[in-house]
Amino acid sequence: MDKARKQSKSVTGTVASDRMDKVITVLVEMRKLHPIYKKHMTRHKRFKARDARNEASIGDVVRIRETRPLTKTVNWALAEIVEKAQKG
Repeated sequence: MDKARKQSKSVTGTVASDRMDKVITVLVEMRKLHPIYKKHMTRHKRFKARDARNEASIGDVVRIRETRPLTKTVNWALAEIVEKAQKG
């Protein structure tokens, strides 16, 4: 029987910190509609993601995907850099 693998979750966000070795902190902004008041609310969440080659830097827009737990706090990995930050 051929079972298809479940696709892992992925989110897009901005790199908030790259100070750790091989780990980045990604800030993801989510906009949700309030169930009663029908106003848009902005929520932020920070994820720690594995960046094995230290490619990403602060301000880059990146896509991260969920993986197995790599450390106590890291269970996301860098999938791709969508947009590099403007140097200026």
